[in-house]
Amino acid sequence: MMLAGEASGERHGAELIAALREEHPHLAFEVFGSGGAAMRRAGADILVDVRELGIFGMVETATALGKIYRTYRHLRQAAIDRRPDAVIMIDWPEFNLRLARPLKRAGLRIIYYISPQVWAWRRYRVRLIRRTVDRMIVILPFEVDFYRRFGLTVDFVGHPLLDVVRATKDRRAFCRDHGLDAARPIISLLPGSRRSELTHIFPAMVEALLRLPPLDAQFVVPLAPTIPRSWAERLSAEVMERWRSTLAGGKGATRGSPVATLTFVEQDTHNALAHSILAVVTSGTATLEAALLETPLIVVYRSSMLNWFLVRPLLHVDTFGMVNLIAGRKIVPELIQHDLTPERLAHTMLEFVNDERRRQAVKEELRQLKRRLGPGRAAHRAARLIVETIDHQLDSPRSAR
Repeated sequence: MMLAGEASGERHGAELIAALREEHPHLAFEVFGSGGAAMRRAGADILVDVRELGIFGMVETATALGKIYRTYRHLRQAAIDRRPDAVIMIDWPEFNLRLARPLKRAGLRIIYYISPQVWAWRRYRVRLIRRTVDRMIVILPFEVDFYRRFGLTVDFVGHPLLDVVRATKDRRAFCRDHGLDAARPIISLLPGSRRSELTHIFPAMVEALLRLPPLDAQFVVPLAPTIPRSWAERLSAEVMERWRSTLAGGKGATRGSPVATLTFVEQDTHNALAHSILAVVTSGTATLEAALLETPLIVVYRSSMLNWFLVRPLLHVDTFGMVNLIAGRKIVPELIQHDLTPERLAHTMLEFVNDERRRQAVKEELRQLKRRLGPGRAAHRAARLIVETIDHQLDSPRSAR
């Protein structure tokens, strides 16, 4: 059984299914659970689609409790009925850790791949992990020491993005495919993979563009598979219409401010990032994708005020962006919650656009970070550990080789 609840997790799930079959061609695997199109193409029986589960934040989760509970009951019953040899949980801790308890009581073996970030917030959850999870397979080097302090069996396999994040088109081909001018610089805006993120973050991105002075730049919005293009286009159109109304009303907006033309890109995020001089990226997996492509970035995040009020006391880190967390210091700027204003974002973007030396310095920092994330083939290492866990009783922790 494999349980992923968002776009990045289900992509890792699909890679893991492929790696299981490549590493163990003599074994026949049946995989079922929650995921999306990528896992379905890899051969999984998808009982719950991730597109129905793009929920984040305490407030948003509270409004969707009925849907979440129905999903919980459905997957719990499927696990009990089908008795998988292993339940592989991929990130998605708010749901997976709740489901872990009844599945463990039912005698199922639980493996966690892509660790919950309990070292960053809600650290008390590590006690539940210790009671329910048989093996942790982690993708960040510092997570090994963290979990071993609590007595868990844990293995570091490297980061799976190392194997999949790369440009597949040269600049000319990418620009031709999306109607862009290869001679002009590109700036990418990544507003997140959940609708709630777009609601709170994308308007600030669009408004920041409208506050920029005229630039010889093209603005590209790579969309996650979980975000309908029509929905994102409508949201940006609403922001631009409000801006035009403000100009017409003379309410303090600067006349002549550009109304940016956005190019929405689907299924081509890595090429968009690779050919951008700068990316504005919602905190999450996409920040690492930008880092691995050595694209200078600004990390942004904002949620509802109530959700931020509830979550902030539970955070145990001073930085939000995964890039800065792995580096152990702030190598790229972050604009989080109250700091994410259109004016401040526009100012920070201009600092990068106008300073090539700074962009090159950030690129070098990102190259060094990439070397810390392991040698690649993480999914294959994880596949070997999963079959080892199924075949044998857990013994003392061993390093993945």
